[in-house]
Amino acid sequence: MKPIEPVRKEIVVEAPVERAFRVFTTRPETWWPATHHIGKSELQSIVLEPHAGGRWLERGIDGSECLWGKVLSWEPPRRVVLGWQLDANWEYDPDLLTEVEVTFTPEGSGRTRVMLEHRNLERFGADAEQVRTSIGADGGWPVILNGYADAVRTAPVAG
Repeated sequence: MKPIEPVRKEIVVEAPVERAFRVFTTRPETWWPATHHIGKSELQSIVLEPHAGGRWLERGIDGSECLWGKVLSWEPPRRVVLGWQLDANWEYDPDLLTEVEVTFTPEGSGRTRVMLEHRNLERFGADAEQVRTSIGADGGWPVILNGYADAVRTAPVAG
Protein backbone atom coordinates (compact mmCIF):
# COMPACT_ATOMS: atom_id res chain seq x y z
CA MET A 1 0.00 0.00 0.00
CA LYS A 2 1.28 3.40 -0.97
CA PRO A 3 1.00 5.79 2.01
CA ILE A 4 -1.60 8.54 1.67
CA GLU A 5 -0.97 11.89 3.37
CA PRO A 6 -3.11 12.15 6.54
CA VAL A 7 -5.77 14.82 6.88
CA ARG A 8 -4.58 17.32 9.50
CA LYS A 9 -6.72 20.11 10.91
CA GLU A 10 -6.28 22.31 13.94
CA ILE A 11 -8.18 24.96 15.81
CA VAL A 12 -7.53 27.09 18.89
CA VAL A 13 -10.41 27.28 21.36
CA GLU A 14 -10.94 29.70 24.21
CA ALA A 15 -10.95 27.17 27.02
CA PRO A 16 -8.52 25.45 29.36
CA VAL A 17 -7.31 22.05 28.18
CA GLU A 18 -9.53 20.12 30.61
CA ARG A 19 -12.68 21.82 29.34
CA ALA A 20 -11.62 21.46 25.70
CA PHE A 21 -11.13 17.70 26.19
CA ARG A 22 -14.40 17.30 28.11
CA VAL A 23 -16.48 19.12 25.48
CA PHE A 24 -14.90 17.02 22.72
CA THR A 25 -15.43 13.67 24.42
CA THR A 26 -18.68 14.17 26.33
CA ARG A 27 -21.94 14.33 24.37
CA PRO A 28 -20.36 15.06 20.96
CA GLU A 29 -23.85 15.18 19.46
CA THR A 30 -24.08 18.71 20.87
CA TRP A 31 -21.53 19.84 18.27
CA TRP A 32 -21.32 17.07 15.64
CA PRO A 33 -23.37 17.91 12.51
CA ALA A 34 -26.69 16.03 12.76
CA THR A 35 -26.44 15.23 9.04
CA HIS A 36 -23.20 13.28 9.58
CA HIS A 37 -24.61 9.98 10.78
CA ILE A 38 -25.00 6.51 9.30
CA GLY A 39 -28.11 5.10 10.97
CA LYS A 40 -31.56 5.03 9.44
CA SER A 41 -32.99 6.84 12.46
CA GLU A 42 -32.40 10.51 13.30
CA LEU A 43 -29.29 11.02 15.44
CA GLN A 44 -29.94 11.20 19.18
CA SER A 45 -26.45 10.83 20.67
CA ILE A 46 -22.84 9.98 19.97
CA VAL A 47 -21.08 7.79 22.49
CA LEU A 48 -17.37 7.64 23.21
CA GLU A 49 -16.86 5.08 25.95
CA PRO A 50 -14.14 6.72 28.09
CA HIS A 51 -11.44 4.05 28.02
CA ALA A 52 -9.12 2.30 25.57
CA GLY A 53 -11.13 -0.46 23.96
CA GLY A 54 -14.38 1.45 24.40
CA ARG A 55 -16.92 1.76 21.62
CA TRP A 56 -17.49 4.82 19.41
CA LEU A 57 -21.04 4.81 18.13
CA GLU A 58 -24.17 6.73 17.32
CA ARG A 59 -27.53 6.12 18.91
CA GLY A 60 -30.69 6.93 16.98
CA ILE A 61 -33.87 8.39 18.41
CA ASP A 62 -35.44 4.93 18.02
CA GLY A 63 -32.76 3.42 20.30
CA SER A 64 -30.79 1.79 17.46
CA GLU A 65 -27.01 1.81 17.65
CA CYS A 66 -24.52 2.04 14.78
CA LEU A 67 -20.84 1.48 15.47
CA TRP A 68 -18.37 3.96 14.01
CA GLY A 69 -15.30 2.39 15.56
CA LYS A 70 -13.51 2.18 18.87
CA VAL A 71 -11.43 4.13 21.33
CA LEU A 72 -7.78 3.16 20.84
CA SER A 73 -6.23 5.51 23.42
CA TRP A 74 -7.82 7.56 26.22
CA GLU A 75 -5.45 10.05 27.89
CA PRO A 76 -7.48 12.88 29.44
CA PRO A 77 -7.08 15.79 29.11
CA ARG A 78 -4.33 15.68 26.46
CA ARG A 79 -5.11 13.00 23.86
CA VAL A 80 -7.68 10.63 22.46
CA VAL A 81 -7.17 8.24 19.52
CA LEU A 82 -10.24 6.84 17.81
CA GLY A 83 -10.34 3.89 15.47
CA TRP A 84 -12.52 4.94 12.50
CA GLN A 85 -14.15 1.88 10.98
CA LEU A 86 -16.42 3.44 8.38
CA ASP A 87 -15.72 2.58 4.77
CA ALA A 88 -15.93 4.82 1.70
CA ASN A 89 -19.74 4.30 1.65
CA TRP A 90 -20.03 5.42 5.30
CA GLU A 91 -20.87 1.91 6.48
CA TYR A 92 -19.31 0.15 9.47
CA ASP A 93 -16.59 -2.33 8.46
CA PRO A 94 -15.03 -4.30 11.35
CA ASP A 95 -12.06 -5.17 9.11
CA LEU A 96 -11.18 -1.54 8.33
CA LEU A 97 -9.33 0.64 10.82
CA THR A 98 -8.01 4.15 10.25
CA GLU A 99 -7.05 6.41 13.13
CA VAL A 100 -8.28 9.80 14.27
CA GLU A 101 -5.87 11.28 16.82
CA VAL A 102 -6.92 14.42 18.65
CA THR A 103 -4.49 16.25 20.92
CA PHE A 104 -5.20 19.12 23.30
CA THR A 105 -2.28 21.45 24.06
CA PRO A 106 -2.47 24.45 26.41
CA GLU A 107 -1.80 27.76 24.61
CA GLY A 108 -1.32 30.37 27.28
CA SER A 109 -4.02 31.42 29.71
CA GLY A 110 -7.31 29.68 29.05
CA ARG A 111 -6.66 28.65 25.43
CA THR A 112 -6.13 25.21 23.92
CA ARG A 113 -4.77 24.15 20.53
CA VAL A 114 -6.76 21.16 19.28
CA MET A 115 -5.00 19.18 16.55
CA LEU A 116 -6.76 16.41 14.64
CA GLU A 117 -5.00 13.92 12.40
CA HIS A 118 -6.93 11.28 10.43
CA ARG A 119 -4.31 8.79 9.23
CA ASN A 120 -3.75 5.38 7.62
CA LEU A 121 -6.05 6.44 4.80
CA GLU A 122 -4.33 4.05 2.37
CA ARG A 123 -6.34 1.34 4.13
CA PHE A 124 -9.35 2.52 2.09
CA GLY A 125 -7.62 0.94 -0.91
CA ALA A 126 -8.88 2.20 -4.28
CA ASP A 127 -11.16 4.69 -2.47
CA ALA A 128 -8.36 6.30 -0.43
CA GLU A 129 -7.97 9.55 -2.38
CA GLN A 130 -11.74 10.06 -2.66
CA VAL A 131 -12.19 9.55 1.10
CA ARG A 132 -9.25 11.84 1.89
CA THR A 133 -10.75 14.58 -0.29
CA SER A 134 -14.17 14.16 1.33
CA ILE A 135 -13.06 14.22 4.98
CA GLY A 136 -10.59 17.04 4.35
CA ALA A 137 -13.08 19.26 2.50
CA ASP A 138 -15.12 22.02 4.15
CA GLY A 139 -18.02 19.63 4.83
CA GLY A 140 -15.73 17.09 6.56
CA TRP A 141 -13.41 17.62 9.51
CA PRO A 142 -13.37 21.46 9.15
CA VAL A 143 -17.16 21.80 9.70
CA ILE A 144 -16.98 19.29 12.53
CA LEU A 145 -14.19 21.20 14.29
CA ASN A 146 -15.97 24.52 13.79
CA GLY A 147 -19.08 23.05 15.44
CA TYR A 148 -16.89 21.83 18.27
CA ALA A 149 -15.32 25.29 18.73
CA ASP A 150 -18.82 26.82 18.91
CA ALA A 151 -19.80 24.27 21.58
CA VAL A 152 -16.68 25.06 23.63
CA ARG A 153 -17.84 28.70 23.71
CA THR A 154 -21.44 27.93 24.63
CA ALA A 155 -21.47 24.64 26.59
CA PRO A 156 -22.25 24.85 30.31
CA VAL A 157 -19.08 25.09 32.37
CA ALA A 158 -19.86 22.22 34.76
CA GLY A 159 -19.83 18.56 33.78
